[in-house]
This record gives sequence, C-alpha cells and structure tokens, in this order.
Amino acid sequence: MKLGLIAGNGTFPFLVLDAARAQGFEVVVAAIREEAFPEIESKGAASVHWLSLGELSKLIETFKREGVTRAVMAGQVKHKQIFSAIKPDWRLAKLLLSLGTRNTDSLLGAVAKVLADEGIMLENSTALLEPLLAKSGVLTKRAPTEQELKNIEYGRTVARRLAEYDIGQTVVIAEAACVAVEAMEGTDATIARAGELMRSVGGEASTLNRALTVVKIAKPNQDMRFDVPVIGMATIEAMKRAGASCLAIDAGRCLLLDGNGMISTADHIGICVVGS
Repeated sequence: MKLGLIAGNGTFPFLVLDAARAQGFEVVVAAIREEAFPEIESKGAASVHWLSLGELSKLIETFKREGVTRAVMAGQVKHKQIFSAIKPDWRLAKLLLSLGTRNTDSLLGAVAKVLADEGIMLENSTALLEPLLAKSGVLTKRAPTEQELKNIEYGRTVARRLAEYDIGQTVVIAEAACVAVEAMEGTDATIARAGELMRSVGGEASTLNRALTVVKIAKPNQDMRFDVPVIGMATIEAMKRAGASCLAIDAGRCLLLDGNGMISTADHIGICVVGS
C-alpha cells in the first residue's frame, strides 16, 4: 500500500511517517522546500521529492508517477507564504484566481478538490495519530486558578468567533481582557506579541495582572484533513518567554507533539494545560 505525505514544517510529518510505516504503508513524501525539515530525508520514506509550495502540477505528477492515490497533509505551511515571493505554477495560479477569499479553508479545500479530480484523495492527517489527540481535563499537575478559568471561558468565546472567519485559532487573555489574536503569524508568534504588549503596559502601578492565558481551539467545522491545531514544546517555550501561565486546548481535536515531554516541561515551569 502506498500513501502520499505532503510535508510542511515541524515534527508532525515525522510522526505521520513513522505511524504510516508501522501500519505497513510505503510512504512517498512530497516535501515542501520552503517548509519541511531536511531530516525528512532520513526517516525511512520509500522516496522523498522536494518541490516548491507553488508547484501544484509537479505534486500531482509526482504522486501519479509513484502510483499514489491516497495522501495526507502534515506540518505547518505558513499562511503568509501565499503573499511571499513564491511563484505559483499555472495550475495553482488558476486556483488562486478562482478563490473568493484566500483563507486557509478555501485555499486548502480547493487544493484538495484539485487532487481529488486527479484521483488523489486527501485523508485526515490525524487518522494515524489518534493517541496524540489531547484528552479532556487537566493534563498537568496544576489545575487552572479561578482567574485562569475565567480567562479560558472568555478566551474560548472570542476564539470561536475568530475561527468562524478562518482568521486564526489562538487568543491570549489577561484578566478577561483580550491581549492578542492570531492572524497569519501563527500561534507562537501571537504568544510572543502578547508578552511584548504586557511588558509595555503601565509599570509597577498597573492594575492588570500580567499572567497570560493562551486559548487554542479547532474551527467550528474543522476539516481534519488539514490545518489541524497542533501544540508542541515550542509553544510551551514561547509561553514561558511571554509570561503565560495557562494553556487551554480543544480535547479530541488538537494534537500534542511530544506530549509527555511537553507536559513534563509545563509542570516544571508551572504552566497549567487543560483540555476541554
């Protein structure tokens, strides 16, 4: 059995590759040159093909040549790349011109349709990694404080509205005040920006508690084939630098990369992680 893997950045593609191989798949990797880690070459794939983010025709040709009819997307592709210097091929350019909005859902949904029309079906990227989906409840030794629970409740309300428009999936809250919302920059950059904002607010006389709560949710109609919420060690490290004390995520719809190590690090720092 062959499985195509469209690999973005981070370690998510490595986990998918390992899980697919363990289940007997011969994995053909299409590694996005602007995003994928070079270590993907040494992870045991049947073959690895490097292509630019703009080369949709080359992706289709590669998978057809390799006999791939099923594929998954794994790993982040930064939304801002759409507006970078990358030159789309004719097929991607035509697709971009057809979009009413260039948000993640419309773009990746259109790419999935093009692949399906060519006989390549995209499947849920989490299908092979269900044990890594966040569990419900408090995942760390420390439970949220009363103030953090209020932040979570407010943050989830704001984040749901944000996600409805496919703008972002993360908000950062302090004392039920929204400090930062995610757009194209990604979760970790949003957390860093929130930390900078809080350090610039007032001084010793400020009445605003600078402890931040990070809330990351799945979209209301999350397509589990792509853009699945992912949390890893880098997020915990970003929270530490920003002075964030609590992380709330969607249970069953958010992947925890290096879950045990991430939770252990959060415990050591004093960060609470909760799935709900």
